[in-house]
Amino acid sequence: MSDEINLVRDLAVILIAAGVFTVLFKALKQPLILGYLIAGFVVGPHLGLFHITSTAAVHNWSELGIIFLLFALGLDFSFKKLLKVGSSAFIIAGINCVGMFGTGLLAGQLLHWSMMESIFLGGLLSMSSTTIIIKAFGDMGLKDKPYAQLIFGVLVVEDLIAVLLMVLLSTLAATGHFAGGKMLLALGKLAFFLVLWFLVGIYVIPSLLKWIKPLLNDETLLIIAIGLCFGMVTLADSVGFSSALGAFVMGSILAETLEGAHIEKLMGSIKDLFGAIFFVSVGMMIDPAVIGAHWGTILILTIIAMVGITIFASTGTILAGKGLDTAVHTGMSLAQLGEFSFIIASLGCSLGVLREFIYPVIISVSVITTFTTPYMIKAADPALKWLRKVLPQQFQDRIDAGLTEQRTSSGIESGEWRELIKMVILRVVIYAVLLLAIQIGSHVYLDKLTANLLPEWSETGRGLLNSGLTLLVMLPFLYGMISTSSSMEKSEYRLVQKNRSNSWALLSIDLGRILIAGAFVIAAITAHFDLAGLQLLLVMLAFLLLAIPMRKIFKRHLRMEARFFENLSATDRRARELAPVSTSVREKLERYNVETRIVYLRPESQFAGKTLKELPFRHSTGVNIIKIQRGGKSITVPSGDEPVYPFDRIVIVGTDKQVAGFMEEMAGEITLKPVLDHSGSKEEDFTIKRISLKEDDIMTGKSLRSLDLRKHGLMVISVLRDDSIQTNPKADFHFESGDTVWIAGDASSVRAYFGV
Repeated sequence: MSDEINLVRDLAVILIAAGVFTVLFKALKQPLILGYLIAGFVVGPHLGLFHITSTAAVHNWSELGIIFLLFALGLDFSFKKLLKVGSSAFIIAGINCVGMFGTGLLAGQLLHWSMMESIFLGGLLSMSSTTIIIKAFGDMGLKDKPYAQLIFGVLVVEDLIAVLLMVLLSTLAATGHFAGGKMLLALGKLAFFLVLWFLVGIYVIPSLLKWIKPLLNDETLLIIAIGLCFGMVTLADSVGFSSALGAFVMGSILAETLEGAHIEKLMGSIKDLFGAIFFVSVGMMIDPAVIGAHWGTILILTIIAMVGITIFASTGTILAGKGLDTAVHTGMSLAQLGEFSFIIASLGCSLGVLREFIYPVIISVSVITTFTTPYMIKAADPALKWLRKVLPQQFQDRIDAGLTEQRTSSGIESGEWRELIKMVILRVVIYAVLLLAIQIGSHVYLDKLTANLLPEWSETGRGLLNSGLTLLVMLPFLYGMISTSSSMEKSEYRLVQKNRSNSWALLSIDLGRILIAGAFVIAAITAHFDLAGLQLLLVMLAFLLLAIPMRKIFKRHLRMEARFFENLSATDRRARELAPVSTSVREKLERYNVETRIVYLRPESQFAGKTLKELPFRHSTGVNIIKIQRGGKSITVPSGDEPVYPFDRIVIVGTDKQVAGFMEEMAGEITLKPVLDHSGSKEEDFTIKRISLKEDDIMTGKSLRSLDLRKHGLMVISVLRDDSIQTNPKADFHFESGDTVWIAGDASSVRAYFGV
């Protein structure tokens, strides 16, 4: 039988087994990944029930599975999503990963494993499963719980840490010891290429897809997406990174395009196919003999993983100020090993730093924790009730101190310096990466090209030509580094208005950026010429003299920057067009505990035909309705006399606790999926205005009830007073001078009421 037929037969066995076991596990309401792993165990070589001959080919297919899994993960990732999950997700993921890494390292040493094996064990135990948790939450109907989005944010951060960890472990395995310089060099190299790929990708790929959009159909879009994925995989491999990293990066870039969601949908079947082969191939590695010989190690590592992750993730959640309830649910939901554990274990085996028995041991631990995940999630509520009984009330109050209806936020008025410095650092880093890439490209390619094309030129002549061409290409980016964006100009203006002495500090920041840009100019020149100290000083002075007029000369070249930000914000613009009200609330109040939710009234709801003031949820949950969409009619800030009807699209606003209470109270009355198409609706006139109240303002000293803002088509969403935010204040709330108030309503109503 030919090798091709053998491969077809082996794939038939693998996929049929995968199909049978996934159907079985779906009937048992267990994660499908567990079914794949068991299918792999059954068809694997260790039971001898089937004879898989093309193991090398199956391994290659499983490598494709890793690529497609990471590509799909990148499509769902989005770097902007990472920035929006907030510091809490970073704190929780950081504490959990560091804690479990140290625990795994210690456990490996106690098990008498080598130091390298112990280090890899720490990495293996640090990663929870994005796929399993998302699937479990979906199956159990928990995606709308207040802690769900936080957990998903933690998973996003952990996925990024896992990608970084793979690079670090690869470098460590290659060197064989902790080489601090090499590790820092590897991190710097990774950061450089990640930023460069993202910048170039966002600039080029969305523009390319927009240009060829009239020629695109599902077939061509899928082919282009996979081609780009494989291209980035090849590029990542050529510079010394893993293929998984390349796939992840390209997925993240495509996630920022308007076609990202469509590509993710088209990739679904391919990802499922190759993902199934990957997980089945992982299951084929489960060796009963190894499990029998190392059952004690498997049991120990399983207990360490489940208990350790629960403790460290819960601790991180408490330190992030999310309260005991969220801490317990977060810790117990994350208590399993995930896909990256398989990938890191596979990496260790391929690099020859892990003994053969470790891989099936880790797989066994992952299988057990995957099986227990739904039960751990269900056990969170009983565990929370038990903790509420046994923990001292004073201790519980301290834990829950950061979780109140009035979330503190101390930076809206006084954090201009922090925001400005963040913008300056981001600008310097972005343009420094681009300038460094130009210089590397010049050194690697331009020098060789001129030497081959102009051999008769002197070395000095070629050096002048190369330096001149390099500086010419660098000029727009040098301007970008020393220029000031509109957001930075606004921050600088507010700082100077607040304190005239701030102008000297701002001047120092601008001078620092000019000096950094000048350093790149000197580097481009000294790559071909040796300059003495006085010559370097003259070059720097010349650049300083040219820096100010250069701002005007190269302003037109900032079209590139405008296109980059246009491409980067394309998905946000699309979201704003499709849901302007909820998007506007999210953008204006993203730093506070304020969220929106779109729900649809079921046709069989008992509340159909009743007015808003007759509905019970406003007083019991505290949420507000800021908009009702009914067919082509849009009702912004509806009054209490407005009825609700079946199929209405309702936008609610409140704190996470208020929204969660609404979703629980209205369960069975509403649905999250649209019942009718509302795509033709128009909401362009909706706005949110931030008002800082003064002594003589119309709202100062009055209660919300006496103002009767709904009569004017307006509604108060939140009030900031003394660093405390209150969302959906009650009718007896009195406004004071100094309050910062967010008012929602039609733009015309806001202008008429406030004269702005």
